[in-house]
Amino acid sequence: MTPEDLQPYVPEDFDEFWETAREEADKSPLDYHRSRHNVFDLPGFVVETIDFRSIGGSTLHGWIAIPERLNRMVPSFLWLPAYGKESHLPNEYSTREDMVSMSFNFHGNDAFHQEDYSPLRGYFAEGVEDPETWVFREMLQNALIAVRVLRAQVEADASRLSVAGMSQGGGMAIWTGATSSAVKAVVADMPFLAGMRRTLHQPIHRYPLKELADFAHRIPLGIERVLYTVSYYDTVNHATRLHKPALVSYGARDPASRPEHVRAVYDAIPGSKKLLEYPGGHDWDTGMIEANRKFMLEATT
Repeated sequence: MTPEDLQPYVPEDFDEFWETAREEADKSPLDYHRSRHNVFDLPGFVVETIDFRSIGGSTLHGWIAIPERLNRMVPSFLWLPAYGKESHLPNEYSTREDMVSMSFNFHGNDAFHQEDYSPLRGYFAEGVEDPETWVFREMLQNALIAVRVLRAQVEADASRLSVAGMSQGGGMAIWTGATSSAVKAVVADMPFLAGMRRTLHQPIHRYPLKELADFAHRIPLGIERVLYTVSYYDTVNHATRLHKPALVSYGARDPASRPEHVRAVYDAIPGSKKLLEYPGGHDWDTGMIEANRKFMLEATT
């Protein structure tokens, strides 16, 4: 049984809050541009840049990977990056054989932008004083717009679209799948921001999550205010609204997305679901490549 402090604690207006956010994203103009030529060396794929208009009107930069010599529509997935200002490059984790995949930079940086994480470049506390202003609301809206962009591509079978990611990307894959009717399946490897009632009442020593704790300790009633905002975003709470096939994984020695927190996410999902354990910590595992591909193909058939 899931411990009480890891069980869902969904705010009364949770559905109304996210329905409003989804409606705003749906009304945003679908404005995108593809480079129409290969811009990245990835054997077996043609990788093009794809830029689109964000919820705020700025331009977000991403890439789309198309299998070479493709002559039909194939299943597709949106790959959401992990925490940080860098882009996830097209590689074995963000692309799959015989599938179209797309990813983008949440922060307006180049599609292939690389930088090491630094707390000075962190955004965990940006706008966290209120659920309406926390940075992750706009980020989820842009993920919803990215789903629309991917669906519009002629190579992508819109009826077989998945959302996937690891850590931040895994958590936001669950949020996106719970919010978008266009998403047919979700892959969430080591999803972040789960069971935050427990997390925020314990000492936090690891960045980037410590950005939240650092901020909370600088304002009156900081933990209470932060926890109120986070209740609208906690991945356990979003999981209660996920009625799509979902593959969730955790690392047996993961100190960031702890196994018991990820299991709480899994337990909260009411739909069809599968849970995998990997032996390592908060890191990639080669087993994800084929396991995730097989799941996305089978779950969207």
